[in-house]
Amino acid sequence: MLAVIVSLYLAIALRIGDPTFTVGLDELASLFATLLVTIYCFIRLGMYRAVLRYMMLPAVGHIFLGVFFSSLTLALSGFFFHSFIPRSVPFIYAGLAILTLGGPRILLRIIYYQYYKRQKPNVFIYGAGATGRDLAYALIQGDEYHPVAILDDDVSKSGQILFGIRVHHANEFEQLQSLYQPVKLLLAINNINKGKRLRLVEKLSHWPIEVQSVPSVEDIAAGRASPTEVKDLEVADLLGRAPIEPDKELLSKNITGKNIMITGAGGSIGSELCRQIITQKPKTIVLFELNEYNLYTIDQELTSIKANLNIKTTIVTALGSVQNQNRLVKLMKAHSVDTVYHAAAYKHVPIVEDNVIEGIRNNVFGTLACANAAISSGVSNFTLVSTDKAVRPTNIMGASKRMAELVLQSLADTNSMTTFTMVRFGNVLGSSGSVVPLFKKQIRSGGPVTVTHPDITRYFMLIPEAAQLVIQASAMCHNGQVFVLDMGEPIKILDLAKRMIHLMGLTENIESKYGDGDIDIKFTGLRPGEKLYEELLIGDNIQGSGHEKILAAQEIKIDWHEMETILHHLDDSCHEFDVKSVRNILLNSPIGYKPKGKFNL
Repeated sequence: MLAVIVSLYLAIALRIGDPTFTVGLDELASLFATLLVTIYCFIRLGMYRAVLRYMMLPAVGHIFLGVFFSSLTLALSGFFFHSFIPRSVPFIYAGLAILTLGGPRILLRIIYYQYYKRQKPNVFIYGAGATGRDLAYALIQGDEYHPVAILDDDVSKSGQILFGIRVHHANEFEQLQSLYQPVKLLLAINNINKGKRLRLVEKLSHWPIEVQSVPSVEDIAAGRASPTEVKDLEVADLLGRAPIEPDKELLSKNITGKNIMITGAGGSIGSELCRQIITQKPKTIVLFELNEYNLYTIDQELTSIKANLNIKTTIVTALGSVQNQNRLVKLMKAHSVDTVYHAAAYKHVPIVEDNVIEGIRNNVFGTLACANAAISSGVSNFTLVSTDKAVRPTNIMGASKRMAELVLQSLADTNSMTTFTMVRFGNVLGSSGSVVPLFKKQIRSGGPVTVTHPDITRYFMLIPEAAQLVIQASAMCHNGQVFVLDMGEPIKILDLAKRMIHLMGLTENIESKYGDGDIDIKFTGLRPGEKLYEELLIGDNIQGSGHEKILAAQEIKIDWHEMETILHHLDDSCHEFDVKSVRNILLNSPIGYKPKGKFNL
């Protein structure tokens, strides 16, 4: 109200060139009408609900709109009330009102911003596209970081100003870093192909700054993330290769409109299988899991996905052990299961090495129980999630998984109506047993990062890739077939550790070569049963499968009668908890088991 009165007084004074003039009832009526309309417009435009420190361009526009209606009211009221309002006064009043009404608001916003930004740590944004702009705007409004510069490889964008932040070419990083001292670089590029992103991450890994990424526009739009939800780079960025694109026809073949069961549904691979499967719109998905919390977690996640994608799939949660065949039969028959994905297994090598009987019970006899239940229930397709550790195994976990493969191959030859498929692949990055979460934890706690051997290598793939491979291989319908993924070149664990350290803005000290690095890398020696190099094939006899990245392994099989004898002796030894006898049975079985290190009785 004061701003309107002052603006009108100054407008008339400037127009007539005299600060003193007579004000009558007509002029007061015009002033009162202008006041009422101005306040009403500001209320309707939300100017009194706006938080000044967050006021941006839309609020400035509302001020202009409010002043326009205020000036129009002044002109009309002067005409109707015959007030002394010269025709130029409303225009002068409009300019002054913008200053008196908007000026204090904008000034307070600037003062607050200049003060408040000093309380937030500086960060760089990499990427001047839509994601980068959204991130810059969100950070300016938020309480976490203060963006001081935007970097981009596009020369045409250099020099642009986005929300008051200058865009620089990526080559200027060193000068800008010494000037602004940022705490991290936020990667805001999600619209490039995977190959370019991998090359970009490789370049950033050599920069002396912690690198984190922001969610994609799709994740933000779907409500799965917020624009300021920065996080460590995706596991795919650490892998150093582009993920394999799936065959959509194979993905849907054994799932869409059918009843599906996943054992170990709450595990790393099992839960990802659930996520992939529900998007293919099965009729029913049965989640079978021993761990109650894991079952609850995946059930909640799938229920959310189902609601977001408007999927009609029925979700069934079932607690139980894969060793309980009767429980499995009842479930499979009750829900007319068409396809089973058997992901339940004990897979941590050192733990299974110390718990031989439980490892054999779960991995071998649990698989047998599931397979027999599938045959009894008329299940069409049964797929086993296997591992590269089953190839010439040196530990109980690998031996048990190879035995499970042979069990299914033997059953496949009994002319049952169930098609048995095995899918063998290497380590999955980001799983519960992966080195990635372990390395992250060790780096954040200041080290040391523990690597078993400087030359140890592993084949790696992403959890979504592994799940897609299992689904696609299952759809190929080759009974008793072991499928293997062409996983490219193996990765040195030491190189993976270095890459993670660099992307967190730190440098490494390698054992026996300690210098001025931030994080020590310590070699702990191979664990019991651990190989220096993993293999995916037992022999060299492999064939294509119709999928360019999936190979069909031609390996030794044994008939069901011989397998029954082995299983009978193995069951007796497990029942007696005779670990030595279990070991001897495995050694004498055609699985290529050659243990390394101390064997725990």
